Amino acid sequence: MDNPGKVLITGGASGLGAATVEAVAEAGGTPLVLDKDSPAAGVPHVPVDLTDTEATERAVTELAETAGGLDAVFTAAGIDTPGKFDQVSTEDWERVVKVNLFGTAAVVRAALPFLKRSHGKVVTVSSTLGIKAVGDATAYCASKWGVVGFTRALAAETAGEIGVTMLVPGGMHTAFFDSRDEQYKPPPDAKLNHPENVSAAVLFALSQPAGCEVRELVVASSEEGSWP
Repeated sequence: MDNPGKVLITGGASGLGAATVEAVAEAGGTPLVLDKDSPAAGVPHVPVDLTDTEATERAVTELAETAGGLDAVFTAAGIDTPGKFDQVSTEDWERVVKVNLFGTAAVVRAALPFLKRSHGKVVTVSSTLGIKAVGDATAYCASKWGVVGFTRALAAETAGEIGVTMLVPGGMHTAFFDSRDEQYKPPPDAKLNHPENVSAAVLFALSQPAGCEVRELVVASSEEGSWP
């Protein structure tokens, strides 16, 4: 696989983000991480809360300028606070949307000048719940449906300048579910995907030659309950 170059990864300290950090490094690229927590040792990192748009944009610029540019961005960071709409606090509900949608937009906005110079690529992360709605997930569905619209509009707006791919993953074996109430955790026998499988799909999108775009990718366990 071609060297993916300098790849900025949000949420790169755990889960899918961490798996993609490892995949980028193994392919000869340079992963750069935005995350509240620290990634693997030796990986360039700026800590940031993605709900703070100004801080997020500064962090992207800092990483990009220190690295000497960007070749790609992968927006893996995401959170959820499941529950009935009238029982999830306004603060928690809005935080999900801020991290998943506004955080994605802030990172891409700040990275865009660098990506246009390198004719680089963006891979955003929606979800199977960005296409299929379920109960007790109004914030998450709203944020991930928003990522769908944002990414498709971004692809139309930047056609010929940068590559834009939307990743639609199903559930994965990560810490994403750990902080949930028991009723919202997958059962022990749940058929989930492994983040390493999904990160391979991200590298596939990043490896496409100029002028060839993988616009959308659905990657899920063969028995994923939320797809189709």
